[in-house]
Amino acid sequence: MNSKANRMAIFSTIAISVLLASQAIGYWINNNITQNTTLEINSLIHFTHIRNFGGVFGMFQGSGGVFALIGLSLLVAVIAYLAMSKTIERYEYICFGFIVGGGASNILDRLIYGSVIDFIDIQHIPYWNYIFNTADMMVHVGIWPMLFLSFFSQTKN
Repeated sequence: MNSKANRMAIFSTIAISVLLASQAIGYWINNNITQNTTLEINSLIHFTHIRNFGGVFGMFQGSGGVFALIGLSLLVAVIAYLAMSKTIERYEYICFGFIVGGGASNILDRLIYGSVIDFIDIQHIPYWNYIFNTADMMVHVGIWPMLFLSFFSQTKN
């Protein structure tokens, strides 16, 4: 298998794995924790089942369809970028796999449930009252290393 095909296979494997894991966890939350109730895991982490009908940090409630279309457009653009570009590093395929898998999971939530299932509720952080999900975490797992590596890695010229 050539390098490009190998890297696309890595990207696809990560994206699909993240999508499936995030969907499975959201399905479990949806079926085991009543909406608007909390399961205390420990003093720091609670699972609080809420629905996000808007965008990031719950902004623009009722605009979930718009965010789904924007997200889908971005995912298609990322896949096209990965497929067509000749100068992408291996770490970018890996990072984009996490980003696309997480983004696809949130889009799928909107299509299946009409909203995103959020549940990770971190306690005792000053000025932090946001609840998020596994897919959101996976997007961050992809974004932060990519930013760090893109700033500090040597480019091939």
